[in-house]
Amino acid sequence: MAADARNPLTGGRAPLPSTTSEAGPGRPAPSRAGHAAEPTTTPPDGARPPGPPAADETGGSADGADGSRIHAPDGPPPPAPDGAPARAADGPHPHALIDPASWMPQGPQPRAADGAPHRAPAGPPSRGPLAAPEPLLLPDTAAAHDIPHPLIAHGCWYPSADPSGRHVAFICDRAGVPQLWTGPVDGPEAQLLDSDPDPVIEVSWSPDGRWIAYTTAPEGGEHTRVLCVRPDGSGRRVLAGAEPGSSAHLGCWRHDGSAIAVTVAEPSPTGPEEGEADTALWRAAAGTAVSSHPPGWAARDGRALLLGGAPPGPAARPFAIGPGGPATADDRTAPDQPPPLTLSTYLVDPESVSAPVFLSSERGAATLRVCDVSRDGRLALLRRGPRGRREALVVRTDDLRVTCAVPVADGDPWIGGFAPDGRTLWLRSDHGREFAALYAVRLDPHGGRQHLAVAAERPDCGLELLALDHDGRGAALSWNARGVSELEILTLEAADGASSPSSTAGQVSAPRTPDVSLPAGPGASRAVPLPHEVVTRIAPTRDPDSPIVALSGSQRRPGVWWLPQGTPLRTPWSSRDEDVAPGTRTPVRPVAMRPVARDGLTLGGWYYRAPGRSPGDPAPCVIHLHGGPEEQERPEFSPVYHELLGRGLDVFAPDVRGSSGYGRSYVDADLGRGRFAAIEDVADCAAHVVLAGLADPRRLAVMGRSYGGYLTMASLVWHPELFRTGVAVCGMSDFATFFAGTEPWIAQSAAHKYGHPDRDRDLLRALSPMSRVDELRAPVLAVHGEHDTNVPPGESEQFVRAARERGVEAELLVLHHEGHDFRRADNRRLFRRAAADWIERHLAV
Repeated sequence: MAADARNPLTGGRAPLPSTTSEAGPGRPAPSRAGHAAEPTTTPPDGARPPGPPAADETGGSADGADGSRIHAPDGPPPPAPDGAPARAADGPHPHALIDPASWMPQGPQPRAADGAPHRAPAGPPSRGPLAAPEPLLLPDTAAAHDIPHPLIAHGCWYPSADPSGRHVAFICDRAGVPQLWTGPVDGPEAQLLDSDPDPVIEVSWSPDGRWIAYTTAPEGGEHTRVLCVRPDGSGRRVLAGAEPGSSAHLGCWRHDGSAIAVTVAEPSPTGPEEGEADTALWRAAAGTAVSSHPPGWAARDGRALLLGGAPPGPAARPFAIGPGGPATADDRTAPDQPPPLTLSTYLVDPESVSAPVFLSSERGAATLRVCDVSRDGRLALLRRGPRGRREALVVRTDDLRVTCAVPVADGDPWIGGFAPDGRTLWLRSDHGREFAALYAVRLDPHGGRQHLAVAAERPDCGLELLALDHDGRGAALSWNARGVSELEILTLEAADGASSPSSTAGQVSAPRTPDVSLPAGPGASRAVPLPHEVVTRIAPTRDPDSPIVALSGSQRRPGVWWLPQGTPLRTPWSSRDEDVAPGTRTPVRPVAMRPVARDGLTLGGWYYRAPGRSPGDPAPCVIHLHGGPEEQERPEFSPVYHELLGRGLDVFAPDVRGSSGYGRSYVDADLGRGRFAAIEDVADCAAHVVLAGLADPRRLAVMGRSYGGYLTMASLVWHPELFRTGVAVCGMSDFATFFAGTEPWIAQSAAHKYGHPDRDRDLLRALSPMSRVDELRAPVLAVHGEHDTNVPPGESEQFVRAARERGVEAELLVLHHEGHDFRRADNRRLFRRAAADWIERHLAV
């Protein structure tokens, strides 16, 4: 989820990226501050990033089934099911105290619309050269020996290649929790670089090969931090997000490897900082300059970057809920509610030789990520905005002015990058179209947009992943064709564009004849065959014809593949296809289905038939609903589905309206009152599989996670006689309490997707399952992570309590050391077995 408001990148003091830690390697104190970006999970990106697959409980010897050897460290064993894992190092680390003034950036002043320099009001005096922060080194937790009981059926994902393209940093859950590993693309030896039990979320190897940066989620919660480590496992240190109340996530590396961008999220101040203006407006459009401001508006050495929205002022939680319901614009200042977050981006030198360079800051932001920095360092590409309204912004690094803004697509946050000369910007965007395509944006010498055009497109499917090669002259494109990935290698050649028409300054031009030339003939564009259905990440290498990709599919666990000259080769340390579920039945390959809703809208989904069931035998069936709402059901191996199918239960996983993968209109079809139609879609999907003779109408269950958990509760109270039971995982039961308890940036996003808690109070009350809980008839199991701050556990607690008060059987399973996503093998195993037990018992004849 992501925020909804367009708030300014304020002119107050820049928040400090943390370089401190406590309680071991940088563990922060428990905090309600969420991570700065998505799904993610759901990072605030609507669609969730490729999340950690569930590791199977099957153990094995130190040698992998394929002959690979996985190294693990001296120290504590992997997390055990019956207790919290021990830390690699105990005892507090001293804080590295940093003078806030030393982080204030220096440089030229921004210019007004007429080109004249802004007159900066009196502000903090210049402090001279910036001092680099003292690095805080952490204990070395690199591997030293084999894991005693590794999981054979493990997953490997989120690869990032070293400069040679022959070694990969990646995430693997072989030890029971997603952790940072490295290994050669063509050799069996893999090494565990960080044995801490905090799950790893993202990984990025520096272009010079000296560092590997990665993001972790302490205690499995939504608070994240950024660390870096040498490829041999030494020199581990925290870069950002270790301060209590803060959070951080990764951005891009500079192309020379001298710095990495980080986004730091901290609670906003409770009032205007010294020098902030009462009003500050900025419109993000090409050619628009920062407007003039009253005296005192800037406090960052006379410089501030504004990205539009509400004026700075007393900050409160976006939607505070009081005794009378959601707060209005005049009374949203509940003192017991935490303030919204401020997101700030920096370029940080992992060597700590030079001071961090401030790039941007936005108060109450939805998401803010640095996706690329031009090779000459003049321009930075930022992705910002709430889901459904993402923007690509080009920012000049010398004066921090936004010079170009283009709408971009939801989904993967890595939206594109600059050509080598910095004059062409390649973007994955759905601007003015149903499906995302590859756009070329021509920039003038100052970073302003001259024109944009479509460089690659497909009529009925969208561009899902875009990865530029290291030289910026080629790209790997992954297209989403109704849930199945199609990979393409494309040669890029920026056109001169001198004779191309330019769009009017301040406007976004419509797509026209491409302003890029795609060389005709062999090698211009070629399809790459894939051994499995879904690409979850592309890691470019020095050789544009040999990318590294993360693949998942219905017949295997997630793994990393090397594609030299288009030939897919599985890395030896990824699990083999035959080890997807060792010692048990073969996974089921699903069949695509296209139900039709009662209003005529064609839906989508995948049907899994339990092994051994005759074609004409109607089966007990679980309708499983994905989250998002903008996620999409993909033909990937699901341990939950595998567990249910092993109990003789069929699974139908539909894409109700609001899902991605079917075009922008389909994603937006559930906005506002369209949510009622999405609830009806669940019943229509159940009717479809019943009428097809697949499902037994007397033995239907409904289950889902996050938004799917909400739909599960809603389906149980809107269609009380349709389902025999339900399992609601991390779902919202009442929008009023959800808005009051969730992260501020999620509240912003949810207002756009579901409705504003003030203006749409009646609609949200009508859409809340708690408002119809008297209709509940079916037994319900609710499951929640104890550290979930996206959808607080109270949402499940109140629904279970209300059900019990009405005499309906209901239970609540709370998973320890988990947040909104369940990442630990023991907890995932407990969850899927408890859910399958519950459903099997209630669907028994």
